[in-house]
Amino acid sequence: MGSADTAQGKKPAVYQGERRFLARFGPVIVTLAVALGIGTVLIFADYTPIAPTTSVVLSLFLANAIIILLLFGLLVGEVWRLVRAYRAGAAGAGLHVRIVGLFSGIAAAPAIIIAVVGSITLERSLNPAFMQDVRGFVLNTAEAARLFRESQCRSLLQESRLLASDLDRIRTFYDSDRDKFREFFNGRARILGFTTAVLMSRDGTVLERADTENPEGRVVTPEPTDFDDAKKNEPLCLVLDEGRTFVALRDLISIDNTFLYVARPVDPFAVDFPAQAASLIALYEAFDAHRRNIQIAFATMYVLLALVMLLSATWLGLSFASRLVSPIRRLIAATDQVSSGNLYVQVPVHKSEGDLAHLGETFNKMTSELRLQQNRLIAASNLIDERRLFTEAVLSGVPAAVIGIDQAGLVTVLNPSAVKLLDGSETSAESAPGKPIEQVIPELTTTLAEARDKRQRLHQSQITILRNGRERIFNVRVSTEPSSHVEQSFVVTLDDITDLVSAQRTSAWADVARRIAHEIKNPLTPIQLSAERLKRKYGKLITQDREIFDQCTDTIVRQVDDIKRMVDEFSSFARTPKPRLEEEDVTVTAKQVLFLMKVGHPEVSFSEDIPDEPVRAKFDRRLLSQALTNIIKNATEGLAARESEDSEPARIKVHVFESPAGTVSIEVSDNGIGFPTENRQRLLEPYMTTRAEGTGLGLPIVAKILEDHGGGIELLDAEWGRGARVRLFFPMTQRDETDAAAAAHFSSKEKA
Repeated sequence: MGSADTAQGKKPAVYQGERRFLARFGPVIVTLAVALGIGTVLIFADYTPIAPTTSVVLSLFLANAIIILLLFGLLVGEVWRLVRAYRAGAAGAGLHVRIVGLFSGIAAAPAIIIAVVGSITLERSLNPAFMQDVRGFVLNTAEAARLFRESQCRSLLQESRLLASDLDRIRTFYDSDRDKFREFFNGRARILGFTTAVLMSRDGTVLERADTENPEGRVVTPEPTDFDDAKKNEPLCLVLDEGRTFVALRDLISIDNTFLYVARPVDPFAVDFPAQAASLIALYEAFDAHRRNIQIAFATMYVLLALVMLLSATWLGLSFASRLVSPIRRLIAATDQVSSGNLYVQVPVHKSEGDLAHLGETFNKMTSELRLQQNRLIAASNLIDERRLFTEAVLSGVPAAVIGIDQAGLVTVLNPSAVKLLDGSETSAESAPGKPIEQVIPELTTTLAEARDKRQRLHQSQITILRNGRERIFNVRVSTEPSSHVEQSFVVTLDDITDLVSAQRTSAWADVARRIAHEIKNPLTPIQLSAERLKRKYGKLITQDREIFDQCTDTIVRQVDDIKRMVDEFSSFARTPKPRLEEEDVTVTAKQVLFLMKVGHPEVSFSEDIPDEPVRAKFDRRLLSQALTNIIKNATEGLAARESEDSEPARIKVHVFESPAGTVSIEVSDNGIGFPTENRQRLLEPYMTTRAEGTGLGLPIVAKILEDHGGGIELLDAEWGRGARVRLFFPMTQRDETDAAAAAHFSSKEKA
């Protein structure tokens, strides 16, 4: 017997040496890493005599980095060993990976949580919540100083605009009473609090000076561009005297080339505050940088410790997983062999493995039992397969449609003939299994109900099924096994007997036609001659009611001719001449018949779809012309039977084409009254007609001609939505004349 270890193979010596090295030095490195991590924490927390100086901290960081590299090397060795085992197809490699991942996750989660909690704690300790408000206040001091200076400037500009407007209003005093103008100018300047207020020309010449608190204040001549801006009425605020004085320049509209120059000292707080704010921001940024350095140092320590713990736990997980997976690996290897069909495999059992050893013993018992069961199942399966193949071969070769129905009335089995029967129905052959038989073939509803009610082993009946516009007659047999259960399964067999019934009816009518023709034809000629002789001999002697006498004799002669014509049709149907097959061009025959019908029916619009190339086939030209003429004649009669108010133009289309199956088809379509939906196929039977004046022999004669050619006839609906379409088809080459009827029967079965 094989074993899992044998199947797995011997491990190479190099692989075993690597495992011994990892098992020997791995615990030492892990222990050293844990001790170093604990020592790092104690030194950082200042719980040891060693002070956490810069050199000590750097040494600890370097030692932790080295131990992390060693741990990483151990992990790489274990992982590489696991990868090689996985590539070699060793059993349990996936389980090994999952166990390692579980241990790594268990180790990583606390380390990550501790690192996150420590970082948050350190962040909250060094940066309390109120420090955010302090930071915002400190950073906004410079902005506050700028806004304060801008508010002072806007106030100066607004008051200078008011003074300029007042001076424009007293323009007349400037020319007529200069003293009163100066008095107004001085009063307004004092009220508005200007330290300096003068009227200045564009070149900087002072024209008037207001008597203010600082009448001798220094006046700085603005730049020419400043005068241009003031001329454009753009507010201009100048800062002079090292930022201690605000100056505003306004254009006087009423006095040409004259500008108002006013000055006001800047608030000392606005001058000193920006410098104080800048100093405060610098101090805060220095504190923030120091705080970040502390956070980086502690975060680095947390990361190093987390890596040490994570790598140590991962290696321990790998080592433990290797010992845990070893018996499982043997069991998996044996299970793989069982799944591949080897039931002779046995797992080595070691008592020291505890429950896993018991699992191995149970596995060995299971494989022994499975081996016995497999042998029995194989023998039973072979017998079932032989029976199934025989049944499928029988069903596939049966020409009748066979359908299996379960106890619930759902379809279970369809043979190829049943699949063909479903073509053209609402339910496809692929979706039929699992559906109720009444939905798949509704025509079987009544027959199945009778079979259930009678509870007989075999029930027979006949049904008519309409598919693709064609009616077929089927002989139905419903069989079941005798059982005491209320619900039983059925096997339904449908045998197509349409051609048999049609042939029986045609044969019977042909025999009747021969008898009638024989009995009627003999006395017709003496009757006609006697009537003509009476007219010649006694016509001149009769003087009274001569017209009535002539009318009676003419009626006798005419009716005898009509009876002779009917007898000729009977004879034609009873004894259709045997076709003389010669190679001809079908297109020429079709065009000749179509030309004659066009001449005889000018009121009908004829169209043709006939190939320009010759379509050569073996057929009797006279009989085929007779059949095609009869079909087109029926089409014209169908057009004439339309309602009088029908305004659609009468049209007939003739289509000649070759099919890939090696047959020639001639289709005649019209937009007349069309064929009835029910009992359409019975129109091919003798003396079945929908017209009062018809004899019912035209279509049967056409069908007989096509059957003698090895083809057939189909009664369909026109492609344009209304009217009739008749398709005549026959093979292009005949095997021999004696096989024509058999070929026609086979073709009609294929169409059904």
